[in-house]
Amino acid sequence: MSIGVITHLHIAKATRLPMRAVDAAEIQTARGIIGDRYHGSRHRQVSIQSLQDLQDAGRQFGAPIAPWLTRRNITVSGTAVPRTPGAIIVVGDILLEVVRVAAPCKLLDDVIGAGAQEALRHRGGSICRVIDGGPVEIGTPVAVCTEQAVRPLRFVTRMADA
Repeated sequence: MSIGVITHLHIAKATRLPMRAVDAAEIQTARGIIGDRYHGSRHRQVSIQSLQDLQDAGRQFGAPIAPWLTRRNITVSGTAVPRTPGAIIVVGDILLEVVRVAAPCKLLDDVIGAGAQEALRHRGGSICRVIDGGPVEIGTPVAVCTEQAVRPLRFVTRMADA
């Protein structure tokens, strides 16, 4: 199991408003990120993407793609983001469950440039619901694990902070 870290956090107050970079946020159980447009939605509570996937998409696209342009909340480095529904992602003390793949929308070609949607296909990250909430910030450890490994991993990440 690889442990990565959060490299970028973004929120938008409403749909179609620009994403805003933040250093820290509060993620609420079964609700999402406080202050984000999807806070309170049933399933689309937090979106997460891999920095490596974003860099790969940028190479295919022919130019770097800034994390905020994809409209995902959390960007991580050092670990892959699972796409399988039911997968568990541990973000510090926060537990996220993957609900579905975050498919890139056609508007990305308008915002980023022609070909962006295709470059991000299969690299758009995942949409998650929040099982256990809490504070999150840039540098928070992130790991993907089976449900059986969640409790020990949360203990290990807390011990690493001590």
